[in-house]
Amino acid sequence: MPTHSPEYDFDFIIVGSGFGGSVTAHRLTEKGYKVAVMEMGRRWTLENLPRTSWSLHRWFWRPSLALRGFFSMRFFRHVTILHGCAVGGGSITYACTLLRPPDKVWDSGSWKDLADWKSEMPQHYDTASRMLGVIENRILGPADRLLLRVADAVGVGGTYYRTHVAILQPPEGEPGGMTVPDPFFGGEGPERTTCIGCGGCMMGCRHGAKNTLDMNYLYLAEKRGAQVFAETKVVDVQPLDGIADGNNGYEVRTVKSTAYFNREPRRFTCRGVVFAASSLGTMELLFHLKDKGSLPAVSNQVGKYVRTNSESLIGVRVPHSQEDLSKGVAIGSGVYIDEHTHIEAVRYPEGSDTMSLLTTILTDGRPGPGRVALWLRNLTIALLLHPIRTLRLLLPFHWARECVILLCMQALEGHIDMQWERHIFWPFRKFLVSRGKKVPTFIPAANEFAEKFARLAGGTAMSMLPEILFNVPGTAHCLGGAIIADSAANGVVDCRNRVFGYSNMYVCDGSVVAANLGVNPSLTITALTERAMSFIPPASETTWDDAAEVARQRR
Repeated sequence: MPTHSPEYDFDFIIVGSGFGGSVTAHRLTEKGYKVAVMEMGRRWTLENLPRTSWSLHRWFWRPSLALRGFFSMRFFRHVTILHGCAVGGGSITYACTLLRPPDKVWDSGSWKDLADWKSEMPQHYDTASRMLGVIENRILGPADRLLLRVADAVGVGGTYYRTHVAILQPPEGEPGGMTVPDPFFGGEGPERTTCIGCGGCMMGCRHGAKNTLDMNYLYLAEKRGAQVFAETKVVDVQPLDGIADGNNGYEVRTVKSTAYFNREPRRFTCRGVVFAASSLGTMELLFHLKDKGSLPAVSNQVGKYVRTNSESLIGVRVPHSQEDLSKGVAIGSGVYIDEHTHIEAVRYPEGSDTMSLLTTILTDGRPGPGRVALWLRNLTIALLLHPIRTLRLLLPFHWARECVILLCMQALEGHIDMQWERHIFWPFRKFLVSRGKKVPTFIPAANEFAEKFARLAGGTAMSMLPEILFNVPGTAHCLGGAIIADSAANGVVDCRNRVFGYSNMYVCDGSVVAANLGVNPSLTITALTERAMSFIPPASETTWDDAAEVARQRR
């Protein structure tokens, strides 16, 4: 039975509603706690999602420019980070690909030996898969069939796989578009509609087939009483009553994230806090709170070991393609081209062509001025020899219908750091800035694969412009920055996601991940959060003294 203390507004306040935040909200309400979720983004429904990416005000998130969508891009010196901002977090815009990483990821990084990860995690992966409705993809589009042909041609066809996705799909051979009662939670969830293979997963599923968090974890949490405060930005968290470690609870202050002037400041109190604002959002907030003195004991390791999953975005465009390459699910298949590297075939729905503005013809070579010069040379020659064909490649029209994005990921060690500094061009406040050795943007094996793909498909291989011009890779899978470790000297949270230096404070998102996973990380974030929540007792048994432990010896 709930044991909520009336002197507090909530038992737990969760900052963010992505994979970590939604899992936390559901499991804590299940255990009888009174829970609030503070989400900076908007709430989206099947009716108000954009049809294509040209609807910038409903797709792109930049509220200062009156863009109040759910997709955001943040540009840093070392990386361009793509992420989501909405009720349901990145699940609204992610490609719903849910893969388990290889076991070797638990043998490296600061979390090594802190728990028996290999024996503990499978049960939590199983729970996460059941809750998210993970199945093997049955809808293969033209891009997936092309990927298999190329894999066979280069001798790696045996590694080809169908992705595991969180999509309600019709039985093999039957058409999609059938609306059915909740098929996942015994009638507790909303009704759903089977997938029609439109390729629109990353634009937000307008048909009700994609298992976004507002259809499962967060839906069930709200049904059990969790309150979600949309368009609400947390600006301060500090211990109550001068108790430095927060053992007596916390004060949380918020403002309206989409307002210019009347920002509606509010104050809430709670016994426990969960930071789940994504790797980028949690780092930014912890830096801010530590710097202003609200949470001074947060480890100095915040911002360290930020990983990009060693990604590279390349692609192939096939002008006048006879097949619509946008059809299927966002990521329907993948292939391993070597033991460390795998490539997935990605697509946007027909008409969503704005990402083409960041693409150009593929260019090899070492990063730096030489690569830029080579790109300019190749582009000039192409324009002189084939002006119409080259312009056709660079114009955005029909890009989604004619293009296959090849997402390359590697399970190799490599990281950057984030710091909280004043920018030379805007010294009035501090910002996140990236530091360290640059992550490679040029993966020769992936480029070679893209060129063979292009030859077989009758198209042209493409690169991302920022990778060539600025030697800056793009990633949709930013990880780390508040990693799991044995002490505050090496990380921000312990192996149960508890923040060092505070009581009843947790981090549950991609920022705790301590190694490059080499696969899409959503399932791992969900499973790690399931594990963290399994240690929290029911509300009727809690003593409100849950604090991080320094690992005195490795198990």
